[in-house]
Amino acid sequence: MKKRRLTEIFPFLIPIRKLQRKIFFYIGMFLDSNRYSRKKSEDILEYKVFTTKSKMINTKSGFDIQYQINKADNLRLVAKTIHKIIIEPNETFSFWMLARKAEKYGKYKDGLAVVNNEVTNVKGGGLCQISNLLFWLFLHTPLTIVERHPHSAETLPHAGGEIPEGVDATIAEGWKDLKVRNDTKERFQILIEFDEDYIYGTLLSDTYQDIYYRIKSENLKYTRENNKVYRYNEIYKLWYNSTNNLIRKELVLQNKYEIRYDVESELGIIIGGN
Repeated sequence: MKKRRLTEIFPFLIPIRKLQRKIFFYIGMFLDSNRYSRKKSEDILEYKVFTTKSKMINTKSGFDIQYQINKADNLRLVAKTIHKIIIEPNETFSFWMLARKAEKYGKYKDGLAVVNNEVTNVKGGGLCQISNLLFWLFLHTPLTIVERHPHSAETLPHAGGEIPEGVDATIAEGWKDLKVRNDTKERFQILIEFDEDYIYGTLLSDTYQDIYYRIKSENLKYTRENNKVYRYNEIYKLWYNSTNNLIRKELVLQNKYEIRYDVESELGIIIGGN
């Protein structure tokens, strides 16, 4: 018989357990050897390293569109903690070290999130869209990824855009963070901006970049295994010099995701397997 967790036997203990995790989560960061990015600058750094955008409202979610509208409000709220942040040399950017203070700017609304492998509505739901966008930004820089967590499954159709399938970074306060470290001698700055439809992310530097990066998905395939559909793909980071010559190629992600929506109808394909 599978051993049940204490919070499964006594559900009223869940809020206490979550608070305990958050307390130890932040105590751990305050006591570790990392120097975390906390300072913003109204002076915008000179050189653009990479910029991207992501459509906020996913009309294919299959849920009440109000959750998507609420998500956009949640994204604007948490972005206030990150916009214009500076990542100094030897500093570490932590999503939660900054985002934990978001509600001083307002209150989160109900949005969609994956809880215990099920899509449900929670306060502050949808923040993974901004962590996904940040991870995509960071992949196009010399910053070092030190913590990133994939989603356990893909529960909603891919919203499209320039970020390939499988390039994601889920976050959960007290459990999962997104962290990058600046091992260079340069300063970097994050800009997070919005219009009516899109969230825009830009990473700037105080130094001209003579290397640029492309991220490529390869060997994409779908299989059916034990009546479940999975997507496999590989994500590569390619380094190019100023004359557009490829100088390095590195496998950065090797993905296997369970797909929990009707991907066959979505893509118009038939998936084989066992």
